[in-house]
Amino acid sequence: QLALVESGGGSVQPGGSLRLSCAASGRRFGDYAMGWIRQGPEDEREFVAAISWSDVSYYGDSARGRFTISRDNAKKEVYLQMDSLEPEDTAVYYCVADANLVTDPEYAWAYWGQGTQVSVSS
Repeated sequence: QLALVESGGGSVQPGGSLRLSCAASGRRFGDYAMGWIRQGPEDEREFVAAISWSDVSYYGDSARGRFTISRDNAKKEVYLQMDSLEPEDTAVYYCVADANLVTDPEYAWAYWGQGTQVSVSS
């Protein structure tokens, strides 16, 4: 079992940066793939990024080249550094965890955080 708590969301102007954090509680954090899924204003769900237990990372098309996912197994935390933010990045960002790493945005990851809002506007 894992409990996930996100932080770091907020409002930023286009071109700005934010760093999201996700703190996990529970055992065997290092055994899980961790990821970020976002849900936009029209309720569309999008795979943002994920990182395997062995630190291999994957990115969705909109995140690739602008966002960086990382994890610290000792702290049981995962991070999403978001640079060059655009209004289209406005969404609720969910931290997710699962034994499997799947990039399908509709995949039912086993564990979800409560979400953190990111708003990008001028």
